Amino acid sequence: MSRETIAAKRYAKALFEVAAQQQRTLEVEQELKAVVGAITQDDEIRRFISTPNIAVSVKLDVLKKALQDKVSQPVMNTVDMLIERGRADLFADLLDSYVRIEGESLGLADATVYSTYPLSDQEIETVAAEFGALAKKKIRVTNVIDKNLLGGVKVVIGDMLYDGSLAGKLERLEKSFNRLAQ
Repeated sequence: MSRETIAAKRYAKALFEVAAQQQRTLEVEQELKAVVGAITQDDEIRRFISTPNIAVSVKLDVLKKALQDKVSQPVMNTVDMLIERGRADLFADLLDSYVRIEGESLGLADATVYSTYPLSDQEIETVAAEFGALAKKKIRVTNVIDKNLLGGVKVVIGDMLYDGSLAGKLERLEKSFNRLAQ
């Protein structure tokens, strides 16, 4: 594990503990996702934060004005701390660590479900229930459209892949034929 990942985990743990005390862990996660998304995906914001010629106080003033009344104090304090310490590169790892810590604590797991079409609410509930029973956790589903699947679904929970796609089944069938032919 890299130093950056370890540092991000420490910040995430501290933020989670504050959020848990305030009973706002899920809200803090949503706020953190929005802030990290804005900072990591917007080139102008990223350049602004990483430009050494701009004083840290100016960066913090701009961010505070932009985030005022949009995020809670614990999230704002975390943003401040990372910017002050020149650790803006930790935002993505911070979010990943926070979600992992939150999931472990609350018995949640995030599943990415790849399908050839958008799943209905009923299908999402079914996938969440079936994989929740398998993982022994409450599953939050993110549906991703992947036209390369041909049919079926592929589910990723943490580092586990459950491939029920037609392409995956055909690939496994081909491998079994290749083993028989040898």
